[in-house]
Amino acid sequence: MAKVFIYPTTSLILSDLVARFGHTPLSAALQIREHIQSPGLESPPLQITPEDPKRGLKWAAVEVPSGVRGRMSLYGPMIDQAEAAIIIHDADFSFGCMGCARTNELIQFLLRKSGIPVLDLRYPRTEEEGIEFVAAIKKFLEELGGGGA
Repeated sequence: MAKVFIYPTTSLILSDLVARFGHTPLSAALQIREHIQSPGLESPPLQITPEDPKRGLKWAAVEVPSGVRGRMSLYGPMIDQAEAAIIIHDADFSFGCMGCARTNELIQFLLRKSGIPVLDLRYPRTEEEGIEFVAAIKKFLEELGGGGA
Protein backbone atom coordinates (compact mmCIF):
# COMPACT_ATOMS: atom_id res chain seq x y z
CA MET A 1 0.00 0.00 0.00
CA ALA A 2 1.52 3.32 -1.11
CA LYS A 3 0.73 6.85 0.00
CA VAL A 4 -0.36 8.59 -3.19
CA PHE A 5 -0.45 12.39 -3.45
CA ILE A 6 -3.40 13.38 -5.59
CA TYR A 7 -3.59 16.57 -7.61
CA PRO A 8 -5.93 18.37 -7.53
CA THR A 9 -5.87 17.57 -3.81
CA THR A 10 -9.56 18.40 -3.47
CA SER A 11 -10.69 15.68 -5.90
CA LEU A 12 -12.98 13.24 -4.13
CA ILE A 13 -13.20 11.13 -7.30
CA LEU A 14 -9.43 10.71 -7.52
CA SER A 15 -9.20 10.08 -3.78
CA ASP A 16 -11.83 7.35 -4.08
CA LEU A 17 -10.05 5.70 -7.04
CA VAL A 18 -6.75 5.59 -5.13
CA ALA A 19 -8.45 4.07 -2.07
CA ARG A 20 -10.34 1.49 -4.17
CA PHE A 21 -7.05 0.17 -5.49
CA GLY A 22 -5.67 -0.34 -2.00
CA HIS A 23 -3.59 2.79 -1.50
CA THR A 24 -3.78 5.77 0.81
CA PRO A 25 -4.78 9.01 -0.91
CA LEU A 26 -3.02 12.10 0.38
CA SER A 27 -5.68 14.77 -0.10
CA ALA A 28 -6.61 18.20 1.19
CA ALA A 29 -9.87 17.07 2.80
CA LEU A 30 -8.17 15.04 5.53
CA GLN A 31 -5.42 17.62 6.06
CA ILE A 32 -7.90 20.46 6.40
CA ARG A 33 -10.17 18.44 8.69
CA GLU A 34 -7.24 17.66 10.97
CA HIS A 35 -6.08 21.26 10.86
CA ILE A 36 -9.39 22.93 11.71
CA GLN A 37 -10.11 20.45 14.51
CA SER A 38 -6.78 21.12 16.19
CA PRO A 39 -6.75 23.25 19.34
CA GLY A 40 -5.72 26.85 18.88
CA LEU A 41 -7.54 27.57 15.64
CA GLU A 42 -9.56 30.59 16.68
CA SER A 43 -10.41 32.03 13.28
CA PRO A 44 -12.54 29.38 11.48
CA PRO A 45 -13.42 31.56 8.47
CA LEU A 46 -9.70 31.94 7.71
CA GLN A 47 -8.78 28.37 8.72
CA ILE A 48 -5.22 29.50 9.29
CA THR A 49 -3.15 30.32 12.32
CA PRO A 50 -0.34 32.88 12.48
CA GLU A 51 2.07 29.93 12.61
CA ASP A 52 0.97 28.38 9.30
CA PRO A 53 2.83 30.78 6.97
CA LYS A 54 5.94 30.31 9.16
CA ARG A 55 5.62 26.52 8.94
CA GLY A 56 5.25 26.86 5.17
CA LEU A 57 8.76 28.33 4.97
CA LYS A 58 10.10 24.77 4.83
CA TRP A 59 8.68 24.46 1.29
CA ALA A 60 8.43 28.06 0.05
CA ALA A 61 10.84 30.98 0.34
CA VAL A 62 10.06 33.99 2.48
CA GLU A 63 9.62 36.10 -0.69
CA VAL A 64 6.54 34.19 -1.83
CA PRO A 65 3.12 35.42 -0.71
CA SER A 66 2.00 34.28 2.73
CA GLY A 67 -1.02 32.55 1.14
CA VAL A 68 1.32 30.22 -0.74
CA ARG A 69 3.28 29.51 2.43
CA GLY A 70 0.03 28.91 4.33
CA ARG A 71 -1.15 26.43 1.71
CA MET A 72 2.24 24.73 1.68
CA SER A 73 1.98 24.22 5.45
CA LEU A 74 -0.88 21.83 4.54
CA TYR A 75 0.41 20.36 1.27
CA GLY A 76 4.13 20.21 2.12
CA PRO A 77 3.84 17.45 4.73
CA MET A 78 1.77 15.39 2.28
CA ILE A 79 4.45 15.80 -0.41
CA ASP A 80 7.08 14.68 2.10
CA GLN A 81 5.03 11.52 2.89
CA ALA A 82 4.15 10.72 -0.73
CA GLU A 83 5.46 7.53 -2.29
CA ALA A 84 3.76 8.26 -5.63
CA ALA A 85 1.63 10.99 -7.19
CA ILE A 86 -1.15 11.40 -9.73
CA ILE A 87 -1.37 14.80 -11.41
CA ILE A 88 -4.41 15.69 -13.49
CA HIS A 89 -3.96 18.64 -15.85
CA ASP A 90 -6.75 20.93 -17.08
CA ALA A 91 -9.30 19.39 -14.72
CA ASP A 92 -12.86 20.62 -14.70
CA PHE A 93 -13.68 22.63 -11.55
CA SER A 94 -16.19 19.96 -10.52
CA PHE A 95 -13.35 17.38 -10.47
CA GLY A 96 -11.38 19.37 -7.90
CA CYS A 97 -10.25 22.96 -7.70
CA MET A 98 -6.92 24.14 -6.33
CA GLY A 99 -7.40 27.90 -6.65
CA CYS A 100 -3.83 29.21 -6.43
CA ALA A 101 -1.63 29.09 -9.54
CA ARG A 102 1.67 29.72 -7.72
CA THR A 103 0.99 27.02 -5.15
CA ASN A 104 0.03 24.64 -7.96
CA GLU A 105 3.32 25.25 -9.77
CA LEU A 106 5.29 24.75 -6.56
CA ILE A 107 3.45 21.51 -5.70
CA GLN A 108 4.13 20.04 -9.13
CA PHE A 109 7.78 21.11 -9.00
CA LEU A 110 8.30 19.54 -5.55
CA LEU A 111 6.60 16.30 -6.61
CA ARG A 112 8.84 15.96 -9.67
CA LYS A 113 11.94 16.91 -7.68
CA SER A 114 11.15 14.26 -5.05
CA GLY A 115 11.90 11.39 -7.45
CA ILE A 116 8.71 9.44 -6.69
CA PRO A 117 6.70 7.82 -9.51
CA VAL A 118 4.34 10.41 -11.02
CA LEU A 119 1.42 9.75 -13.36
CA ASP A 120 0.58 12.80 -15.49
CA LEU A 121 -2.82 12.76 -17.20
CA ARG A 122 -5.06 15.24 -18.99
CA TYR A 123 -8.62 15.49 -17.74
CA PRO A 124 -10.90 13.47 -20.05
CA ARG A 125 -13.38 15.34 -22.26
CA THR A 126 -15.14 12.38 -23.89
CA GLU A 127 -16.47 9.03 -22.70
CA GLU A 128 -13.67 7.20 -24.54
CA GLU A 129 -11.04 9.44 -22.92
CA GLY A 130 -12.72 8.79 -19.55
CA ILE A 131 -12.34 5.03 -19.97
CA GLU A 132 -8.67 5.45 -20.92
CA PHE A 133 -8.22 7.84 -17.98
CA VAL A 134 -9.48 5.33 -15.40
CA ALA A 135 -7.55 2.49 -17.05
CA ALA A 136 -4.29 4.49 -16.86
CA ILE A 137 -4.85 5.25 -13.18
CA LYS A 138 -5.69 1.60 -12.48
CA LYS A 139 -2.52 0.40 -14.23
CA PHE A 140 -0.35 2.95 -12.38
CA LEU A 141 -1.80 1.99 -8.99
CA GLU A 142 -1.47 -1.75 -9.69
CA GLU A 143 2.19 -1.23 -10.57
CA LEU A 144 2.69 0.36 -7.13
CA GLY A 145 1.52 -2.88 -5.51
CA GLY A 146 -1.18 -3.33 -2.91
CA GLY A 147 -4.60 -4.67 -3.59
CA GLY A 148 -8.08 -3.46 -4.15
CA ALA A 149 -10.98 -3.04 -6.52
